[in-house]
Amino acid sequence: MAMDEKGLGKRLQEARQKAGLTQQDLCHKSGLSYSTLAKIERGAIKSPSIFTIQKIASTIGIDLDALISGDTSRIRQKKLSKSGVGFIYFDVNGFLVHFFNRAFTELAQISGKPSDTIESLFWHYNDQVCRGEFPLDDFNQELSNALGIKDIQWQEYYFNSVVPIRESSELIEWASQHYKVGLLTNSMPGFLDELIHRKFVPDIRYDAIIDSSKVGHLKPEMEIYQAAEKASKCKPDEILLIDDSRTNLMAAEKMGWHVSWFDDYNEQDSVDRIRELLAVN
Repeated sequence: MAMDEKGLGKRLQEARQKAGLTQQDLCHKSGLSYSTLAKIERGAIKSPSIFTIQKIASTIGIDLDALISGDTSRIRQKKLSKSGVGFIYFDVNGFLVHFFNRAFTELAQISGKPSDTIESLFWHYNDQVCRGEFPLDDFNQELSNALGIKDIQWQEYYFNSVVPIRESSELIEWASQHYKVGLLTNSMPGFLDELIHRKFVPDIRYDAIIDSSKVGHLKPEMEIYQAAEKASKCKPDEILLIDDSRTNLMAAEKMGWHVSWFDDYNEQDSVDRIRELLAVN
């Protein structure tokens, strides 16, 4: 990668300030010495190593290419709400899309099996699949065997049954203009990418995406919150989780996060309450 050295120090300073970081903040978060960072910013070190620039870019929250090329427009200035929130994690199922219970009803009609039997079978395997421990193909085979239907593909029923929640999509797009945002979801492998591709989930630049099938842990397990906190590059009391599960929210509270329950039967009321919580200083 060819580095445009001219003005690198100035671009770095602009990016750091736009991210709301002092030199001391950046040094503390990245592990760089203060003298090294100061020299780079004022141009005394004209050819810093690519590894140093990568570390700085990662800490600021910008792609390496963007920092080197000077495209700092993608950095959002860090803001804090009146309650101290600077980073928001959004749930997916139950917040950005209505849950997929209709898929159980459809499978019951096709197979002649009771809907609650299908739902019980689903939940028996769901955690393992969402952790990435049990392959989706194997789950589909178990479902096919139990229902006596060949080649059932759960993903087809899932995507045909979920419905995007307009109010939530509008909220996350609004929030991304003011705060750093991320997704924190229990999801089967590939489902989140497909939801974004189908525009069920807003296709915006997320500052972090924590997908259970990739990190190997589920909400409300502490490990997934620890991974999310690390990815946010924020203090616990600067993070807000919006989720429809009170169990998931209680676990986040134990981490020192802010939480807000989303009632997917009263979407607009929930969104209005969250917007009030996120009032900018």
